[in-house]
Amino acid sequence: MKRSTPPGDHRVVLAVDLGTGGPKVALVSLTGTILWVEHTPVSTRTDPDGGSTQDAEEWWQLITHSARAALASGSVPPEAVVAVSCTGQWASTVPVDAVGRPVGPCLMWSDTRGGPLTRKAVGGPVSGYHPVALARWIRISGGAPSTSGADPIGHMLHLEQRCPEVAAAARWYLEPVDYLAMRFTGVASASGASMAGSWLTDTRSPGSVRYDPYLIRASGVPMMKLPPLRPTGSVVGTVRAEVADALGLNNGVAVVAGTPDLHSGAVGSGAVLDYQTHLAISTTSWISCPVPTKKTDVLHQMATVPGISTDRYLVANNQESGGGALAWLRACLADDGGVGASGGAPAGGAGGFDALTALAARAAPGSGGLIFTPWLGGERSPVDDRRARGGFHNLSLQTTRAELVRAVLEGVAYNSRWLAESVERFIGRPIGPIRAIGGGATSALWCSIYASVLGRTVEQVADPVHANLRGAALLAGMALGELERTDIGSLVPVAATHHPDPGDRAAYDRLYAEFPKLYRAQRHLFSQLNQA
Repeated sequence: MKRSTPPGDHRVVLAVDLGTGGPKVALVSLTGTILWVEHTPVSTRTDPDGGSTQDAEEWWQLITHSARAALASGSVPPEAVVAVSCTGQWASTVPVDAVGRPVGPCLMWSDTRGGPLTRKAVGGPVSGYHPVALARWIRISGGAPSTSGADPIGHMLHLEQRCPEVAAAARWYLEPVDYLAMRFTGVASASGASMAGSWLTDTRSPGSVRYDPYLIRASGVPMMKLPPLRPTGSVVGTVRAEVADALGLNNGVAVVAGTPDLHSGAVGSGAVLDYQTHLAISTTSWISCPVPTKKTDVLHQMATVPGISTDRYLVANNQESGGGALAWLRACLADDGGVGASGGAPAGGAGGFDALTALAARAAPGSGGLIFTPWLGGERSPVDDRRARGGFHNLSLQTTRAELVRAVLEGVAYNSRWLAESVERFIGRPIGPIRAIGGGATSALWCSIYASVLGRTVEQVADPVHANLRGAALLAGMALGELERTDIGSLVPVAATHHPDPGDRAAYDRLYAEFPKLYRAQRHLFSQLNQA
């Protein structure tokens, strides 16, 4: 997709957003204007034993194909590209050889096969941890390895102990964004931001993050396979000559250290000053803001991680199902070829999500008393329960399809309110206006539901589905010394502002009062039915 170039936007970033659903590649000006973008879907392989993998070599082939198409599109002259900046999923692990080529599939953030190995290394009686070890993990890194195995420690232990051929061939274990940076530059590296999900770094000073020897010994992962650390937001190197030639880039194009989608989302939302809050409605969902101090809330699976500048942190949390819940519903309804019996547009294909939200708009706020719990793949924050499952509650013979769809939108928003209450306790103050990004934030209806459910003004960022790409480019602008953090807010436009509706708020308050109770009432059932 090609867009016109605004006057003055002459220097351009080749930005990559490697989401779970596949890479987006874009040409973005240093001031955040999207000039060309393409998304290519990829599939995730899931196995009964908890495996969840993608092909990292496929990522690279798709990204370079899109990059060549971008530079050949005429959107900008190739010499205008001054930097490459990658963002995307994190807490995933790519095993690579000495030159950066994958020697096995990427273990995704949802891969839990290392769980028993992690529990053996750090397990104990306090929420699954040894209490002394847990206290030290939190004091040094801000968090601790997940006992489910769904993080880099679990991944590395699984590869080292159960996949000897891959482990023998692996020189480095890299986060996806660091893998991409190495493919562009040939340099193995990571940053305090990209390695935050490993819980192997000392984050007590965000400006000098380093690996901690005690945590590495306690985890049992091989220190020699962890990439060297560089400052977040620094330049790793330049694009290798052979890659530049293949893509049509000039020599000397800078490659910025990769950042998780949490960081690029904050920048792409414009919420980069202390306590300015953004909400992501992507496949998963989170609520975050910059904060000046390090803190951890183990009970609600929330911590601060090194932020976008060397003197600040970002609040990190994650809800397993955000926009993914609507995608699930869309897939279910697509089987019958349509959204509704009354002749709505098809749920599958182009426009399916618009058709669903248009149908949801026909139902009254509160969906006739129907409550949807979106724990389709378990939950992480504000409760860590991978066995939790979703459901519709208070169904009746009078429930309409429009109410079913609206209940999904409302249920995801209720889940965010549950998280927001924990975030406010965590930061010690109410959150103010919230910037909304991600694919779900393209829906004005969903943003207005969020405003009334949360009781907060929701600012719908312009082009929210590409916020991470915008953020990656703006991060490159800061890395090159062209932008300051204080410049970012003025570079991110807001498309619409949604205020809480008092009438809707009353209906939602009544239903939300039951929402956390539904989890507490069913958690034993989840444990009994989902033990495998």
